[in-house]
Amino acid sequence: MKLTINKLSFNYAAAPILKDIELEVRLGEVLSIVGPNGSGKSTLLKCINRILKTKQNTILIDDQDTRKLTLKQLSMLMGYVPQSSTSTFPFTVFDVVLMGRKPYIHWNIGERDNEIVAEMLDFLGISHLAMRHFTELSGGEQQKVIVARALAQQPQFLLLDEPTSSLDIKHQLEILCMLKSLAQSKDRSVIVSMHDLNLASRFSDRMLMLKQGCIYAVGTPEAVLTEKNIEAVYGIKATVTTSIIGKPQITPLVTGQHISLFPKLSNEGKQREVKKT
Repeated sequence: MKLTINKLSFNYAAAPILKDIELEVRLGEVLSIVGPNGSGKSTLLKCINRILKTKQNTILIDDQDTRKLTLKQLSMLMGYVPQSSTSTFPFTVFDVVLMGRKPYIHWNIGERDNEIVAEMLDFLGISHLAMRHFTELSGGEQQKVIVARALAQQPQFLLLDEPTSSLDIKHQLEILCMLKSLAQSKDRSVIVSMHDLNLASRFSDRMLMLKQGCIYAVGTPEAVLTEKNIEAVYGIKATVTTSIIGKPQITPLVTGQHISLFPKLSNEGKQREVKKT
């Protein structure tokens, strides 16, 4: 099974956001989408998942136009994890994950539905939280629950929008290790938007780099994360070396122009202190 994107373009009102995106994603890989703020990462995920509707026949799963699928059919193929998910209702963790079984539930919740929820909680190592209220959990725990809910849909393609942006390094690594393991062992594909280039480099099989809504580079981390590409897309100079695990490691460089700002701010602060005294 493969996901194909053909010349995808999208506008908000008259403002073009995505332009002629072409991509193919096969099962078993982790594809990260990177680029500066406003480059179209979240919009691309929402277009793929049909949260945002495109006019052309641009999103195909095994050559089938996803616009012709019902939402129920699409949710069996794609799971989506947004940047943040909040709930003011006191649902238990088990109930939140069970919501992912909605496409499969006809009249009553079946034994198999409960089994799959239990399997997903165990896979993410959060079985001990099953009867806790979702609102009582930490940010990292909530993120794992939302991922478990998406996995309970048993999708072939899992889409995640910056799933580690608000997490500490421990939870970032746990989430990304789990996603990598999922792609390798469950015969699924993971498509994830990320800001941290080093984490994307470490856990991705391929990377898609966007600039102003267009594909600037696509390929392995080694092919995409070059000093030339980083400067052209992010507007900064950086060195790219090879980490101990053989992946590109990016170190941004602080230029003299940036350094000169700090003494100026410091002197202004001192002048304000003198005036106060």
